[in-house]
Amino acid sequence: MMQHLVVFPIVVPLVAGIILLYQRQGLVRFKRAVSVVATLLSLAAAIALITRAAEGEILYYALGDWQPPFGIVLVLDRLSALMLLVTAVLALGAVVFACASDDEKGSNFHGLFQWQLLGINGAFLTGDLFNLFVFFEVLLLASYALLLHGGGKARIQSGVYYVVLNLAGSSLFLIAAGILYGATGTLNMADMAIRVAELPAERQGLVTAGGLILLVVFGLKSAMLPLYFWLPRAYAAAPAPVAALFAIMTKVGIYAILRVYLLIFGESAGALDALEQAWVWWLGLATLAASAVGILASRDLRQLIAYLVLLSVGTLLASAGMRSEAAASALLYYLIHTTLVTGGLFLLAEMIGAQRGKAGTRLVKARPLVQGKALGLAFFIGAVAVVGVPPLSGALGKALVLNSADDVQRLWLWPTLLIASLASLIALSRAGSTLFWRSHYGNPSGAALSRCQWFGVVWLLSAAPLLVAFAQPVSSYTQATAEQLAHPERLTDTLLSNARGSL
Repeated sequence: MMQHLVVFPIVVPLVAGIILLYQRQGLVRFKRAVSVVATLLSLAAAIALITRAAEGEILYYALGDWQPPFGIVLVLDRLSALMLLVTAVLALGAVVFACASDDEKGSNFHGLFQWQLLGINGAFLTGDLFNLFVFFEVLLLASYALLLHGGGKARIQSGVYYVVLNLAGSSLFLIAAGILYGATGTLNMADMAIRVAELPAERQGLVTAGGLILLVVFGLKSAMLPLYFWLPRAYAAAPAPVAALFAIMTKVGIYAILRVYLLIFGESAGALDALEQAWVWWLGLATLAASAVGILASRDLRQLIAYLVLLSVGTLLASAGMRSEAAASALLYYLIHTTLVTGGLFLLAEMIGAQRGKAGTRLVKARPLVQGKALGLAFFIGAVAVVGVPPLSGALGKALVLNSADDVQRLWLWPTLLIASLASLIALSRAGSTLFWRSHYGNPSGAALSRCQWFGVVWLLSAAPLLVAFAQPVSSYTQATAEQLAHPERLTDTLLSNARGSL
């Protein structure tokens, strides 16, 4: 039963999406019920899978019983189980928030939402490079429509840039996959890792080209400098529940970098070992610096949060570029924190904007909010967490990242990350004072907020104190995950042992 549970995070949103798109003109309550129940089932499956993965066992599911490396295979290890759980937690907060009213702005919201979960979960589970491309396309197709949900000039403009850039990225992905298949004769990532280790010298240049083209694709997905310009505009324009779910989208690119380069271009790759390291390290630092400038220049709360997502991307990329177990463990802890907290902040921004009337989320003076005290407290908790001020999880996550750097890396990482964090503190302090202190003239405006909206915000922002309260088991899991990533031969042995025995 547990083996079949591996495919559950893909089957549930697939079936739910089909039902919801078929019933696109059905009752709103029915669509909401199906979507929330499907998300809860995905969360339950993710909890069961991470419990099994915590035992250290690597599971795989061979579709059609075609054993790797010949068939389509889904792989569950500590990393994929963790990403599935983070996605399910984020999705539950976003979909419940959308049930307040955002889902009524278009008939296909819940169906597309489930299919985006299908693409994201599939990307985290697949053990095949081509099917990683397929799941990328599924999540991107759903995200194109979700970005335009509700219409509007800003969403259409940002959607055009988003679509064009990702179509270019998809083309490059196919080219890179073709090059690597031509050079190695396989697309199964575990099998490719073995073949790259045995690669003759005359093919190393071809594999290097394919690996670096893949890095461009993953850099675009993760919003690495100079490929990040689509992110602030797209995230700021997207509907709040969509923007919250998009908080995991950049992490798909980070995940792909960890999975592909630690597995295929690890120590066994010889001359191709750490092919991506220098690029990811320096461009991660550059992304951090650029995000600090964008944060200070932001004049809209949504845009400010989008640049905070970009800051987290730079931190994660720099951590990946350090290529050590300590850095990988810190990366994973910080990834959990930043994904959930920034997702909660996007939802909170929507609530604040709804009570400010025409001013919306622009950082200008307006009338006071009806529920100003509650919203102000939520903003304070979110701001403290995302900046990295003690005692919440952001401080612990950034401390782990800083401490994982060696003596040379600290010379670059410490000032860059600390200055970027200072920029975040200044920008969020300015935003908070404008939204809650300087806006005190006139009568409070805006309607009361619904329980669904409050649930989504509280559900996601509660990750900040909970990650501190349960820091020991969470960090133990991330350390074990980093150790498993540092020994990719365990995954290759698990996937290919049956195939070798049958030959």
